[in-house]
Order: sequence, then structure tokens, then C-alpha cells
Amino acid sequence: MEQENPVRHETEVHFWGSTPEDEYYKQQGIKASRSSYTSPRGLSLFTRSWLPISTDPPLGVMCMVHGYGNDISWTFQSTAIFLAQKGFACFGLDIEGHGKSQGLKGFVPNVDLVVQDCLSFFDSIKNDTQFNGLPFFLYGESMGGAICLLIHLASPKGFDGAVLVAPMCKISDNIKPRWPIPDILLFVAKFMPTLAIVPSASILHKSIKVESKVPIAEMNPVRYRGKPRLGTVVELLRVTEYLSQNLRSVTIPFIVLHGSMDVVTDPKVSRSLYEEASSEDKTIKIYDGMLHSLLFGETDENVEIVRHDIISWLNGRCRQN
Repeated sequence: MEQENPVRHETEVHFWGSTPEDEYYKQQGIKASRSSYTSPRGLSLFTRSWLPISTDPPLGVMCMVHGYGNDISWTFQSTAIFLAQKGFACFGLDIEGHGKSQGLKGFVPNVDLVVQDCLSFFDSIKNDTQFNGLPFFLYGESMGGAICLLIHLASPKGFDGAVLVAPMCKISDNIKPRWPIPDILLFVAKFMPTLAIVPSASILHKSIKVESKVPIAEMNPVRYRGKPRLGTVVELLRVTEYLSQNLRSVTIPFIVLHGSMDVVTDPKVSRSLYEEASSEDKTIKIYDGMLHSLLFGETDENVEIVRHDIISWLNGRCRQN
């Protein structure tokens, strides 16, 4: 069940400033809406759409998944706006426990259920007749990239391609707690999964290269700021281990993009994904010296390089109108 509402005209702060959303989207040459979607398990999920105005029908449909602690309403949507400007209809949702969706903040007790939430929402978009015959692409950043791969494995023929930006196919050893802490955490998580005590370095500061952009990211009013919850960490360790052992099962056409200096997710695992995946159509881009936040935290020039690579890959897999 989905309820669409126009973007509200109200005094809010956004990553671009204080310009109201509807006015900003108009300036950007796109149309947008915010919605509520109830998943089959009864979870209320906050969703957004960003649609092209000048391209009718769109070139394709992007099904977008954000990363851990993030959401679709802050800097994540800068990429969706860009893709809509380039002719793609974009849809995203805040996953359980993130952003404006239902659930304890920062708590993801079962990633498999999140995958089913995403599949259900994206399937509802496929049922919209205005998108009949268009290619559907998955798009995921960090943890969202891992979720996109899990969506693909759950529905191998469901999507026409995937854009994977610094996917969390393995949690980098640079931010993973050192032994014996993981074994202790695994034990405690069985009894107190929501406890937010996992020691970890600040992901935000390790992700963003341009210092002046850090305060913008920190201003996000719904970003999860607490320590990682035990149950979430256990789940992410479980699914990333599963993915790293099942890279050969990946058959979807994809482009994977990663910074060589990323210390949050491991670029070596993206190389392994590229080498081991059974996909006949696969592309990898490793950007020398770039960090984790490729599409916001880098210099504007670097962001444009990554954007160009994404849009070039997508355009090459769409029927041009």
C-alpha cells in the first residue's frame, strides 16, 4: 500500500540550504514526491521519488538503497536528482530503523527482511503501467550496495542491471572491532541485540575527504549518531560473509565503483566481485586516492568523474528515446 503526497512546502533545512524542497526541485528541472509504503510485514517505510520532466518516457528506472546510518533525504538524494536530470525515474526508501521509517534507530535485526521490504516496494513500482517496458536498475551505496546484491540473489531475473557504489561486501578490518571483542559482542548480542555499545571509529570522518563537507553531512537531522547496535553488527557481519562466499552467484550486469583509499568498505572485495561474478556484462572503476563517499565527500571535480562513469554505463544499457 502506497500513499503519495506532493513535496511539502515548509521551513526545513536541507543539504542544499533553506530553499523549500518543491522550489529546489523545480530549479533543478525535476519533479519529486515523498510517500509512505507499508511492507507486507506491516512496516511503515518512508519513500521518495525523483522524476525527469524533460524525458518522457524515462530512459529507465532506478531502485535506490542507502547505506548504514544514512537515509534518502539528505545528501543521498543529490545523486537521485542528478539521475532524474539525466532522464531516469528514481525511487528510494528509508530501510527499517533508518531515516523516517519505522523501527528502532540504527537497528537492523534481520537484513533478509529488509531485502524483502525493498523487493516489495520496487515491485510496486514495476506494476505502474507508465514504466512498462523500461529497464529497471538497482542502485546501492555501501550497505545499500550489499542489499542490492542480496535483492539480486533473491530475484535473479528481477532487474536489468546494478550500480554498486563502494558496496559493503565485507566490512573493512580498519573499522571492525579487534579480537577478542567480536567474540564477546556475538555472545552479548544474543541477549541484548539492541544495545548500542560496539566500539568503532567515526565512519563519517573516514568517508569524507573534503573537510568543508563534513559539517554538511553532520547536519542531517535524521542520521543515526549512536554507536552501532550489537544485533545490527552481527547481521552485517553475517550477510557480508555470505556475500563474500557467494560472489560467483552474481549474474546481473553491473558496474562497481570504489575508492582505492576507502577504509570503510574494502575495495579489494569489489575487485573480487568483478573477478568472480558470473555476469557477462561487468565493469569496475577503482578511483585512485578517493575515499568511501564517492558521490558527496570528494571534491566536486571527483564527484563529476564518478557521476559521468555511472551515467555513461546506464546510457549504454538503455534504449534511447
